[in-house]
Amino acid sequence: MGMEIWINPACSKCRSALTLLDAEGADYTVRRYLEDVPSEDEIRGVLERLGLEPWDITRTQEAEAKELGLKGWPRDAGSRARWITALAEHPKLIQRPIITADDGTAVVGRSEEAVRDALSR
Repeated sequence: MGMEIWINPACSKCRSALTLLDAEGADYTVRRYLEDVPSEDEIRGVLERLGLEPWDITRTQEAEAKELGLKGWPRDAGSRARWITALAEHPKLIQRPIITADDGTAVVGRSEEAVRDALSR
């Protein structure tokens, strides 16, 4: 199956994750998610693999998040679809990097430990 990593090349944590994956000889595919924007279905699938809710992977400090007023949005089941739509329409708001592991799970690889966790699966 191989791993996939969603990155923004301008992000230092993404570059660090790629460096670690390369050092470990990992088999992975890079997805520049700002250019190859994930669909709502793909975001739902990744959230399921992560075991998280959409607000858990939203960069609420981004200017776009402030413009949308995300901090004030309800964080409940009834609002889940609205959050997922916002992430699909504004991919810059998606936390990065996200690594989908070979075993069907995923991690937000913001630390070396999280990237190593994905590698161990």
